[in-house]
Amino acid sequence: MRKSDKKIDNQIIKSLTEVCQSALEEIDGFEWLTHTVNFDNFPDSLKVVCVFDSNKKLASYLKSSDSKHLALLIADSLADIGIKLNSVKNQIALDSEENCTLYHAGNWHKRLS
Repeated sequence: MRKSDKKIDNQIIKSLTEVCQSALEEIDGFEWLTHTVNFDNFPDSLKVVCVFDSNKKLASYLKSSDSKHLALLIADSLADIGIKLNSVKNQIALDSEENCTLYHAGNWHKRLS
């Protein structure tokens, strides 16, 4: 990773940490988030995965009137540091601990790769 890439990645981490803290307080069932990025194709390769504790809580969030709230928080937070998501729909994913356990034996590294 180039020094400039590391600097951008640190900004992304700081920005998403703030989003995570807000989401933990505001969204029932939300647990954590992470990101992946290939700096050779940045920012299009940036992907944020938001994880809920169960499929039930995830489904409830998706049915709620606030179902776009998390994506807006992420997009706005990244925009504040100069990163525009070109395809929010494809660059922000929602998942659950339950799905990872069912399909990847709880191995998030495998699930995210």
